[in-house]
Amino acid sequence: MPTQANPWPALYAVIVGFFMLLLDMSIVAVANPAIMADLDADLSQAIWATSAYLLAYAVPLLITGRLGDRFGPKTVYLVGLVVFTGASLWCGASTSIEMLIAARVAQGLGAALMTPQTMAVITRTFPPDKRGAAMGLWGGAAGLAALVGPILGGVLVDWQGWQWIFYVNVPVGVVAFVLAAWLVPALETREHKFDVAGMALSAAGMFLLVFGIQEGNARDWDVVIWALILGGVAVLALFVLNQSRNTREPLVPLSLFKDRNFTLSNVAVTSMAAAVNGLFVVAYFYLQQVRGMSPTESAMVFAPMATLTGVLAPFIGKIADRLPPRVIPTTGFALFSATLFGFAWSMTPDSSIALLVVIGAVAGVANAFVWAPLAANAIRSLSPQQAGAGSGVFLTTRQLGFTLGSAGISALLSALIAAQGLQAGPIGEGGSTAVIPPPDQREALLDDMSTALSRSMYLPALVLLIGLIASALFVSARHPAEATKA
Repeated sequence: MPTQANPWPALYAVIVGFFMLLLDMSIVAVANPAIMADLDADLSQAIWATSAYLLAYAVPLLITGRLGDRFGPKTVYLVGLVVFTGASLWCGASTSIEMLIAARVAQGLGAALMTPQTMAVITRTFPPDKRGAAMGLWGGAAGLAALVGPILGGVLVDWQGWQWIFYVNVPVGVVAFVLAAWLVPALETREHKFDVAGMALSAAGMFLLVFGIQEGNARDWDVVIWALILGGVAVLALFVLNQSRNTREPLVPLSLFKDRNFTLSNVAVTSMAAAVNGLFVVAYFYLQQVRGMSPTESAMVFAPMATLTGVLAPFIGKIADRLPPRVIPTTGFALFSATLFGFAWSMTPDSSIALLVVIGAVAGVANAFVWAPLAANAIRSLSPQQAGAGSGVFLTTRQLGFTLGSAGISALLSALIAAQGLQAGPIGEGGSTAVIPPPDQREALLDDMSTALSRSMYLPALVLLIGLIASALFVSARHPAEATKA
């Protein structure tokens, strides 16, 4: 399989844009109060500024991954970067919440065009024995962005206002475009016949499923929500049937799933994403509602976690290239699950914040053991013809895991809070909620709130067992040169 003499500059170039779009998944949550005040919006509208981005990002990933195979990863990445950067300018200039939500949809579509191409560049330019190190850098950027977002968002909102969490993307987007145009090679394309039926079914099914899950807790999981979710599952089942009968060129070649490690990586990354999002929803809720921290202060508690994930991931990736594929991620899943039990034990009204920082730091090490090796195991045996489709599938399951984790933990947390005799508003993206007892009762109710929060942490800890089992079943992968063609 052809690889570049020195593929690292191309990876550095796409990482700049990749890091920027990932920041925008979490950066808005901390700005919600300022957005609500400035645009005269209510909480549900403000939360949709994040939900709309995530929905527009998740739904088309299967399609945009395949577009990279047809038109080239570089071309599709650059188009997505232009859309994302232009939409960022639109977001900052928005004068109403409706305009902001529309601009966030455009941002999400740009991000969906970009993300699969970053994985495809790695698959198509790095030799198999270097992909772990490359995915280490990729995974480190992803882990770092998730935690830098709230911190950077808080600083920008306090300094210049909420508009600057979007305006800052414009110069970064311009630099990212120049770097990618200069350093990313124009990789060989392949004539594809577009699977129109597959595209329509996948987009409709993903929209119904993701929208239903995102809105479930806000609508108290009523009949409409379940109709959307079941409808999405049914349409996706039709999509799989359609792909199995497509003898020409399906959107998602089911032959991908003959690769054991690819299939297991998708299962494991769904588990990991759900657990990580579950952790953040509960942890930010606890730090802000029980310990009285501001969003920026609570994000700083997890700064060591973000730093260790970002710094260690590239080194862990290099080590993972030399070891059996199951060793590193299995260790990471076990360690991360242990830290979640540690968080559950430590969530009391007067526990040591320093202890939480230490537990978070250990969780950062665990994250570095998981994200990059999972991605490397998923793509290691993909042929060049499978790069776009495989990247799209992996990123779709990853994003679905984040959505499931947020919805699942929010529903459980609401139920546990209600069981403690407290009242809670909708728990949405970024862990924002409204559990605010009267001042004269607050001290008496802190124990009840802490109990509900600590118990809810067991759910993501148990979800990680799925990922642990999946990663323990990895086998030594064959090289892409031996891979079957799509």
